[in-house]
Amino acid sequence: MKIAILNGPNLNLTGSREKDIYGSVSWEQFFQQLQDRFPDIQFTFFQSNVEGILINKLQEFSGVVEAIIFNPGGYTHTSVALGDTVAAIPCPVIEVHISNIFAREAFRKISHISAQCKGTITGFGLEGYALAVYAIMNRKLV
Repeated sequence: MKIAILNGPNLNLTGSREKDIYGSVSWEQFFQQLQDRFPDIQFTFFQSNVEGILINKLQEFSGVVEAIIFNPGGYTHTSVALGDTVAAIPCPVIEVHISNIFAREAFRKISHISAQCKGTITGFGLEGYALAVYAIMNRKLV
């Protein structure tokens, strides 16, 4: 099974920024742990701080993977275009957020992505990505 993980703005700083919210494990460390945990899954990963590049990658991944795990970062709350892209692709997408976006500032309670996804996982730290993998495998979303 092939699963793409797509991270949006500032998630390249995981492990070094706002450790009280995002933890102290770097994305690279966690991604290696995830690959070790799920050796039968072929993961593809991409991160960008640029909205248009994320749109292009969603479209590109849709044709080559069975599912996408997407953390749109701050674009969650502002990007109608990313939500439209998720709605337009046939590939199932699970939205993941490291922090509990509903326990934060009021503007973070709005997601232009969630309604277009198969599901949303929020507030479980980096473990949310593993929960998304389990959801894909166990719910047979593909």
